[in-house]
Amino acid sequence: MSIQWFPGHMTSARRKAAEAMEFIDVVIEVLDARLPEASSNPMIRELREHRQRPCLKILNKSDLADPAVTQAWLDFYNKQNGVKAVALSCKSAGDAAKVPRLCQPLALHRNSTHKPLRMMIMGIPNVGKSTLMNMLLKRRVANVGDEPAVTKSQQCHNLNDHMTLTDSPGLMWPKIAHDEDGYMLAAIHAIGRNATIDEEIAEHLAAKLLARYPGLLAARYGVDEKHIDGIGVVEAIAKKRGCLRQGKGGEPDMEKAAMILLTEYRSGKLGRISLETPESRAAMLAGQ
Repeated sequence: MSIQWFPGHMTSARRKAAEAMEFIDVVIEVLDARLPEASSNPMIRELREHRQRPCLKILNKSDLADPAVTQAWLDFYNKQNGVKAVALSCKSAGDAAKVPRLCQPLALHRNSTHKPLRMMIMGIPNVGKSTLMNMLLKRRVANVGDEPAVTKSQQCHNLNDHMTLTDSPGLMWPKIAHDEDGYMLAAIHAIGRNATIDEEIAEHLAAKLLARYPGLLAARYGVDEKHIDGIGVVEAIAKKRGCLRQGKGGEPDMEKAAMILLTEYRSGKLGRISLETPESRAAMLAGQ
């Protein structure tokens, strides 16, 4: 299944982001630490590189990601020109407070009331942009929800007398080139459910977890990774959690079990899990 999702308002959002980029000094790109490169919108890179804007890449939800893999991604990004990468949790006030201080060295010439540092938060849907905005401003100015595309319009606020902060809607790109990226983005709920099938996403996630974190599956669901595949994992979850179809002779309810797996993965109940590494990303691109 090829997953594509590009709601109509995102065309306008991209145009407005391109216009705002002219007046921005630093782009704050919020990524999901569990799949940093898959959750990095190539259009954002194109926009900022066109204007030669430096970027602070925030690997958000790092408390849900494999710490060793996150460090590998930080090393990967911090070798790039004009990029500073940091891992944090935007839900932490202490972590969020670090962001302006990390942006300042990327635009040293902007640090006064006459020349305020102008930052813009960008990223795909549901990676934590609005949460970061609210934390930095210490008040609720952006809607937050566990659904992609909650924010629909651009907002600009004064952070203090020498810093401004612009929020922008979650921005996808028109065509997801790699099917693997589509599945991973759906697994973290960055794509609207109307564009996906939960059972297929859960089966793909289960297969990936079998390959990378079989011990966590065994600990949570009692799954034996030997002689089992992604479909078998979802079926095992259905049996363990009593997800059976009424009037169907006790058949497993695969849809309900799929949602259990997806929900518990997204919330971190399975453990700290990363879905891609710099090496796996390079291998995928080499095989395209």
